[in-house]
Amino acid sequence: MLKQVQHDGRVWLVGLSLWLAACAPTPRPAPLAAGPIEVQVLAINDFHGNLETPEGTIPVTGPDDVDADSKVGGAAQLAGTLKALRSGHPNSITVAAGDLIGASPLASAWFLDEPTVDALSMAGLELAAVGNHEFDKGSSELLRMQKGGCEKFTSRTPCQLEPFKGAGFAYLAANVQRTDGSTLFPATAIRQYGPIRIGFIGMTLKDTGILASPAGVAGLSFADEAATANALVPKLKAEGADTIVLLIHQGGKAPKAYQTSSCEGLAGPILDILDHLDPAIRTIISGHTHQAYTCTLDRGGALRRLSSAGKYGYLVTDIRLAFDPATHALIETAARNLPVMAEGESDPQVEALTDRYVKAAAPVAERVIGKLAGPAPRSETEDESPAAALIADAELFIARQPDKGRAQIAFTNATGVRTGLFPKADGAVTFGQIFQMQPFGNNLVTKSYTGKQLKDVLEQQFRTVDGKGRVGSLLVPSAGFRFRYDLSRPEGDRITLMELGGRRIDPAASYRVTVNNFLSSGGDGFSALTAGTDAVDGGIDLDAMGSWLAGGQPVPPLGRTKD
Repeated sequence: MLKQVQHDGRVWLVGLSLWLAACAPTPRPAPLAAGPIEVQVLAINDFHGNLETPEGTIPVTGPDDVDADSKVGGAAQLAGTLKALRSGHPNSITVAAGDLIGASPLASAWFLDEPTVDALSMAGLELAAVGNHEFDKGSSELLRMQKGGCEKFTSRTPCQLEPFKGAGFAYLAANVQRTDGSTLFPATAIRQYGPIRIGFIGMTLKDTGILASPAGVAGLSFADEAATANALVPKLKAEGADTIVLLIHQGGKAPKAYQTSSCEGLAGPILDILDHLDPAIRTIISGHTHQAYTCTLDRGGALRRLSSAGKYGYLVTDIRLAFDPATHALIETAARNLPVMAEGESDPQVEALTDRYVKAAAPVAERVIGKLAGPAPRSETEDESPAAALIADAELFIARQPDKGRAQIAFTNATGVRTGLFPKADGAVTFGQIFQMQPFGNNLVTKSYTGKQLKDVLEQQFRTVDGKGRVGSLLVPSAGFRFRYDLSRPEGDRITLMELGGRRIDPAASYRVTVNNFLSSGGDGFSALTAGTDAVDGGIDLDAMGSWLAGGQPVPPLGRTKD
């Protein structure tokens, strides 16, 4: 008989706990005992166009709390892993929780992420929530990702290697609303497995309007996640849904970023959303924070299965839903995050697709653009880092020129730094490396701000919404400028020092400040940056980095920001 028991403060479902204990990292989990109708839900999130196996390894936290470095990921390996996990499971669906594209490596981004959409379609993805990075190139380009075609919406040319047919999976966007009240994509989907009907809701986080470029989300609004999902429950029940699965591009963070079967130490916005969800929503597949976790939580009056598969196709979440064959009631859930081993079985079709695009991108990716004296890593805490400082210095180098803006200060948003920069043994840095570090292709914009306006900008780093923590990104300045802050002070008065060249910023004086066009238009919540005047275009950020590194550069020291 299936029942709940409590041990060491953790809730276990007898029967499924045996499955979890026996599940090894790579083999397929054993099916539930005969009787209940089982549906398998395989889930990914935050793939970000990582067609190739990413560099480096990740620590996968196992059931014995032992970390082992594993080389994981790759689109072909992901497709092979999904195929192996589906084997023997007639009731299986593969879903995603957003950010499949955007902020992608060159082999995907250079081709407008068309190969990633093709690869995930080949891998059997069926439903996907939109994430904030799906809007990087605007809603029209996102619609092309779904529908296909070669109409040009960006500065790059679509369909460079072959015609683009569009996604073989369906995007869901329940809380992405046009001005007429319609949604950009369908809000829900129903899938049937024998007598069992499962309802799916897909959505992005409500702060997408802050995180995306204002131009990319023009004419769209992003509604509250829990309220939107709850309003759709009666519709799905009327359509016969026996349970409801929420695909949501929002998540939590934990001390250990890659957990296989735990939510130990989890905190963040997803927990507040769970507290406000209708009890009918029992399974929540999350993303956005790039962390991996899975567990059952008693939140909002219901036991809910919560999971996330980290990022970049490192992991797949294998979720099992068991239903009573007579009543169709959901009686058990279980889940585990399984690594996508780089040396594991790969799908030949997806492998051929990846090889084709990697080869096409190689002449661009392998071009040496300059030298760096050592590694400039990115901070995982999204604060000041050598990589962010390097970008800010490169922006100032270009924008201080008379025809580029006469800049005195440059800032980069720490969250926009996607990787560190690690030169080759001889110090050489390639275009592919700098593209991976800053893949958005933003233009630099230099404007005039008073010292007071500059303080207003820096105060927005620590702006909170509904008292629920910082919104946006830390701004990392170029060399010569530094600021200090005190988070114990009231909001709006946390910046305690601003200096340029060792001299305090004068609130009444005017300063020329460079940022990328995403920030200049108010992205990441920096609405104060829209107040600048006398704008001058400084060209593409990648060109600035190439010019800065052309003569060779040391790794920039830190200490420009401090709490």
